[in-house]
Amino acid sequence: MSGGGTAAADPYAAFRAELIAAGLLAPLGPDGLYGRSAVFEGTVDAIERMVTEAGADQDATFWRFPPVVPRWVFDKTDYLRSFPDLTGAIHTFKGDDRAHAAILAAAEAGEDWSRRLEPAEAMLCPAVCHPLYPTLTGRLPAGGSRFNVYGWCYRHEPSVDPARMQAFRQREYVFVGEPAGAEAHRDLWIERGRDLLSRIGLPVEVVVANDPFFGRVGRMLAANQRDEELKFELVVPICSEEKPTAIMSSNCHREHFGAAFGIETPDGEAAHSACVGFGVERITLALLRHHGLDPEGWPASVRRALWP
Repeated sequence: MSGGGTAAADPYAAFRAELIAAGLLAPLGPDGLYGRSAVFEGTVDAIERMVTEAGADQDATFWRFPPVVPRWVFDKTDYLRSFPDLTGAIHTFKGDDRAHAAILAAAEAGEDWSRRLEPAEAMLCPAVCHPLYPTLTGRLPAGGSRFNVYGWCYRHEPSVDPARMQAFRQREYVFVGEPAGAEAHRDLWIERGRDLLSRIGLPVEVVVANDPFFGRVGRMLAANQRDEELKFELVVPICSEEKPTAIMSSNCHREHFGAAFGIETPDGEAAHSACVGFGVERITLALLRHHGLDPEGWPASVRRALWP
């Protein structure tokens, strides 16, 4: 088993081995890339339904986006400044017949043919709300707008920890509008998220987020995030009591995306935004860890909440 020593010595590798042996995940080679079974996806679908019901009163506009974003959108989010090590770029072949012959020769010789590819005008999407903001450029209505967003994300973070997938899904409710509305949205969903996750038997705790910003500047950004309490996470032990895993977050971005994408409140100020994100794979893994690998044996109260 790659990347983390033996399963016996590493609780993350041990849990991954259990999930694979139970047929819940299928490893695809690189750490953090998996196929999901029908049982796993059935639980994901049930979580998605619960989140939909929790936000039924939000009057949120429904959007689903592909797992790629235009590179100009990625640039404007400023993700590269904060998390360069997590980014995923798309490259493609742009050559002529001669270049095609050369890349085939490199592949047949066992060489790294990918070096002959060129950047495309697209990036893998690191956060499901990012494609939303360029669609909102202009003046918002009074009271702001809410959105129901779901999709795939990519972060280059290979790990034997099954909760640290490279390709995963987020379900979000996003608010864009006045500052007070953004803060109220964040705070509302902290409580709703805690209630939802408690109903399915997960011992969640609310903590101030500690995102892995990159480098020296990143340490300053992380300190500022903690000091101003802009983002909260709901965490639960999956493989470690000492290092519980974030399975949901509620984040106030202030005017970061409003200024970047020219989104304005009715008085012409840069709009503030906030999002709540449910990590559906992580919630599923938490359920499997706390209640067992066979959902048929989960507590009746948990099964009723998920499959009423």
